[in-house]
Amino acid sequence: MSSQVPLKERALSPERIARIGREMQTACPAFDAAAFTAQVTADLPRLELKARIARTAQGLHQHLPLTGQAALDTVLRSLPATPEAAGAEVDFGLYTYAPHSAYVAAHHLHPGRLDQALAAFASITPYFSAEDAVRTALTSFPEQTLAAAAGWATAADHRVRRLASEATRPHLPWSVGTDLPVDAALPLLDVLYADTSRFVTTSVANHLRDITRTQPDLVLDTLTRWRTEERAKPAELAFITREALQLRLKAGWAPAYTALGYDPQAAVSVSPIRLDRTDYQLGDSLSFEADLTAPTDTPVHVMYILTRTDPDTRTREKVAHLTRATIKAGAPLRLTKAHALPSTGRAALTPGSYHLALQVNGRRHNVALLRITSDRSN
Repeated sequence: MSSQVPLKERALSPERIARIGREMQTACPAFDAAAFTAQVTADLPRLELKARIARTAQGLHQHLPLTGQAALDTVLRSLPATPEAAGAEVDFGLYTYAPHSAYVAAHHLHPGRLDQALAAFASITPYFSAEDAVRTALTSFPEQTLAAAAGWATAADHRVRRLASEATRPHLPWSVGTDLPVDAALPLLDVLYADTSRFVTTSVANHLRDITRTQPDLVLDTLTRWRTEERAKPAELAFITREALQLRLKAGWAPAYTALGYDPQAAVSVSPIRLDRTDYQLGDSLSFEADLTAPTDTPVHVMYILTRTDPDTRTREKVAHLTRATIKAGAPLRLTKAHALPSTGRAALTPGSYHLALQVNGRRHNVALLRITSDRSN
């Protein structure tokens, strides 16, 4: 079986570096595409993805025989006629064009031509989201960048509208932080939450979820205000609410459940959890089931929690969604799940003692004990 090609190799390969060089040379015949490609690709094997982006951006700067606005215009002119012509098959864009916004952030964020640099981020974003590069501008020029983002929030292109929310997130993954207050971009979200694009509203939800880490009540107040404004479709606002409160739901925060229409104090009875066995190896599937009953029809939001319990280790919990359903009065709701026990990747587990619990409308019920040992290959 062939191993999967790492993202860094697919995202910025020598072939893609050569493509950037050709496109630059088309826009500026004096650009030495061969020298650019040779120099950048020689460094690629030792670099991870973000470093590859930065190295390619540095190569653009080194080999462009122009400076200032003329250089920036050339980089923008090198972009294909449309994102579709470039081969961008998803809204996020094509990694080939990640170095272009990184180049702008590294070499064109100067007070004298800041407006042109910020406009360049919007132009590049349909080819590859400039969200990471915008963070540099937010750190150095927060007021001007937020003002530009207000313009992006009303752009015709949904990818640019998303940039206004995504680039200003308090905790943008894979990116540097900013010194902005956690609610600095809330006025932008007030514009974007009723957007017609799921690409945009997903970013709004993610942005709110970042805010819930420190100010969950502010997020609830914002969602309540949006609901009263009646600008967004109810189903879309329900999606935003559910995604925005995800961390607080996992934590069992009662107001989050109430906001979604689940009663944390509902009279729900939970049977003991039934495991298919109590001893597992990494790589196995943990299969379990349980029954929920209630005296009246009761909406429930159910999660399950797998907790490492060995006394000599730090307690670690893995909280996962199980179901959203309604218990019918007098009729048990059967819950079943097969949960993989991976030994590698972000969700990897370590051998040890664990307990499994169910969380219903934010309240934890019952515990089943189990043991996980090393996988058979060890």
